[in-house]
Amino acid sequence: MNQQTLLAAVEAASLKEEKPAFDVGDTVDVHTRILEGNKERIQVFSGVVIAKSGEGAKEMFTVRRIVNNEGVERKFPIHSPKIAMVDVKRRSRVRRAKLYFLRERTGKAVRLRERKDENFSKK
Repeated sequence: MNQQTLLAAVEAASLKEEKPAFDVGDTVDVHTRILEGNKERIQVFSGVVIAKSGEGAKEMFTVRRIVNNEGVERKFPIHSPKIAMVDVKRRSRVRRAKLYFLRERTGKAVRLRERKDENFSKK
């Protein structure tokens, strides 16, 4: 076996069967497993997906939200076992792959246009 196929086999073992379906611009709730001592709990991080990067086991997404008038960004690996679930709350129509311009905006200027999808239903 050459090195590429060996790496692909190891990487395939850590991939999730079902990848969460969301795009850049969507408002999501990321449910993260947190270990405190011997107890495990779920913590939710809500915000707008401003970027997706990588491929395979190294695929990441960045979520941004505003807390106490301060922007907070967090990067999550899509295939991490620490990510319990990604819940899409709102889909937005965007024209860019990276929404880094939202970092300079505040208030109502941060709003994105909602995307009307027949296939998407809110819970």
